[in-house]
Amino acid sequence: MSSPKHLPSKYFYDTAGDRLFQEIMHSEEYYPFECELEIFKESTGPLADFITRPEEPLDLIELGAGDCTKSSHLLKYLVRAHTNFTYIPIDISAGIIRYLERELPAGIPAIRVMGLHGEYFEMLEKAAALSNHRKVVMFLGSNLGNMLPDQALNFCCDLRRYLRPRDRAIIGLDLKKNPATVLAAYNDKAGLTRKFNLNLLHRINRELHANFDVDQFQHFPVYDPDTGSCKSYLISLKKQEVALITPGGTRIIHFAENEEIFMEISQKYTVDQINSLARHAGFTPRGMLQDKKKWFVDVIWEVN
Repeated sequence: MSSPKHLPSKYFYDTAGDRLFQEIMHSEEYYPFECELEIFKESTGPLADFITRPEEPLDLIELGAGDCTKSSHLLKYLVRAHTNFTYIPIDISAGIIRYLERELPAGIPAIRVMGLHGEYFEMLEKAAALSNHRKVVMFLGSNLGNMLPDQALNFCCDLRRYLRPRDRAIIGLDLKKNPATVLAAYNDKAGLTRKFNLNLLHRINRELHANFDVDQFQHFPVYDPDTGSCKSYLISLKKQEVALITPGGTRIIHFAENEEIFMEISQKYTVDQINSLARHAGFTPRGMLQDKKKWFVDVIWEVN
């Protein structure tokens, strides 16, 4: 384990983690999901106008598609408008891809779905080879915000390398707002986020035969309104040792009392910071759609 200790957030999503995250998304305090859903429901037409061109076929690629709750509104609109497009969801979960390939054609007749199961950039390379059609890549939710700013810039630069001039991206990002609103979203009264973070320790116990005493770790979120960084930690409540079973044998991890494990970040941005991020990564900002509260934004970037 790194120093300071850190657990990658991509491992949050086992069966229990998926269920807890669904509950978090619909909790009273967690606003990002509802804000972006509002954008996709209420501004579907303008969003479609930003990404389509008359008589030009389109590959619409979604990274981390999940259950397609938000993007389904855009997909339905494009089908009704007789847009010539193929929807290409990319997800690390083979089960999600099977679900989308089965359920989307049943719910949206005439849609073309070609799912790709694997890591984002490996599958983007595969998607680029499928056709010469113009590409639009969607990266929704707070996925980009779950990276440190330098990591987000590197990700966007990498994304740019898989696209061609005139290709576009739809990126979801959370905006800076009242600090109390931000912090409450990651420290809900029902304790769902706490359970979500602690569930990763349960998963490590189960899959790596570790012996985390989960009750001896405390969920602790913090928000810095200056940097826009909202971070979640688990704090060790006592001096303790944890044993992990690894391919190389048993490994002992030592924790000091009050030592932290960094779990995840949810970065908040200003509009100027988002536009700067686009330009530094090789994109030109072409559009921006916000919810009514102006708490969340979906930006449309074009490859230079």
